[in-house]
Amino acid sequence: MNRTARTAWVTSLTMGVALASMQVAGAGALSVAPLTTISGASLFAGCTTGASGTPGETLYPNAEEEPWLDVNPANPKNMISVWQQDRWSNGGAHGLVAGVTHNGGKTWTRTFAHFSECALGTTANGGDYERASDPWVSFSPNGDAYQISLSFDANTSRNAVLVSKSTDGGDHWSEPTSLIRDSGNRDVSYAFNDKESITADPTNANYAYAVWDRFTTPSGSSMANIEGAINARSFREPVWFSRTTDGGQSWEPARIIYDRSEFNGTIGNQIVVLPNGDLINIFDEFFVHKNSDSQRGESISVIKSTDKGVTWSRTSTVVAASLERGAFDPDTGRPIRAEGGIPEIAVDHSSGKLYAVWQDTRFSGVDEIALSTSLDGGNSWSAPIKVNQTPRNTNPADEQAF
Repeated sequence: MNRTARTAWVTSLTMGVALASMQVAGAGALSVAPLTTISGASLFAGCTTGASGTPGETLYPNAEEEPWLDVNPANPKNMISVWQQDRWSNGGAHGLVAGVTHNGGKTWTRTFAHFSECALGTTANGGDYERASDPWVSFSPNGDAYQISLSFDANTSRNAVLVSKSTDGGDHWSEPTSLIRDSGNRDVSYAFNDKESITADPTNANYAYAVWDRFTTPSGSSMANIEGAINARSFREPVWFSRTTDGGQSWEPARIIYDRSEFNGTIGNQIVVLPNGDLINIFDEFFVHKNSDSQRGESISVIKSTDKGVTWSRTSTVVAASLERGAFDPDTGRPIRAEGGIPEIAVDHSSGKLYAVWQDTRFSGVDEIALSTSLDGGNSWSAPIKVNQTPRNTNPADEQAF
């Protein structure tokens, strides 16, 4: 799920997940192998769980959404890609599927963790939810893989962040561990966890980190729909965090690591690990009203931990103002479900240089790709530059990049 979905339920579907393997053939040259389709007919065909009866609600069977991929550092021929399978128009999917290769992408098999009822989730194994969303996977340096899910019900307000681990390159997955589980409805201290990610520490195979935002409203102040919840008096959307320090055998209790004020929210939290072991968490941050530090508006920001997540910086460092408008169909003007202001971050594990990218309108008035870098561990950031090469056109809508 993402923040743009709170104002427009528009579905963008990927009708199949494909992978192109790339190899550097020489200075300035790049060789791209043919596309390989790694998804296929739904593994959840025939599952009838998840319908809410909402007018206009549509299930798209055999559709894939939101793919994510990681490469095993202990065996680069082993890769895992995860995605939503059988997407619902109003959020979530029948389940999350993992595509697995052990030969560098030549052939693939599909597996799944028990994150939803269609994916064999039950009360006994902790995966008894009607839908699953927001897939993510991350390899540890020893080859263990962690997969995470936002699992929730369409007919109740139950929702949870679940983690599963694989020790054989993605062929099999452990029963899910619940990092947080909420069941309050929107008029009884409503809470919804969203846009989680997981990062295995590349410097220590015992550590992995999960991070997400948790939208909360006080009792009795919200409406029957999500717009009412957003406009509720005193909503908050802090950053929540959990970690394992024993290779996934146990996870620490989930806790808040960043919460600035009422009418303050974050989304798109993602952790990277610097070569020295420091943690950088990036997110899209928004303040509806000025807080005690006179902050207002929306920005791409980071917080930092120098002790493996035990403590975090109290205030965020602003990478840049976030000026996204939202992608739209250039012919009809209809909104497109895209990343919005959700950032992505990467680190050069040799130099420690950080790279952050996001959608931004500062260059032309429509969303394009902005890039900022940091050479000092996230303490300061360069002015954003445009990285997409979209040709200038008489129709500005055709200049979009997202």
